[in-house]
Amino acid sequence: MSYSAYAFSAPLTDLIFGASLYFPPLFKAVLMGFFFWLLLHPLLRDWIYSGEIWHPTLLDLSLFILCVSASLWLLITW
Repeated sequence: MSYSAYAFSAPLTDLIFGASLYFPPLFKAVLMGFFFWLLLHPLLRDWIYSGEIWHPTLLDLSLFILCVSASLWLLITW
């Protein structure tokens, strides 16, 4: 009985192709949230870095998390 090298690598090839084809929704939400954050951050930059509300880094991170959460909600509902 002889086996070709392709027969052993076929499941791995299918796995790699499938992973690239079906990108997990969480990664999609992070990428989409990052683009939302890129749109909102310049608009709110002065308010964020004024330090009136919170530490600027924490406020910036929480804005990013809100953008990721909103994009995940959009992906789930649409």
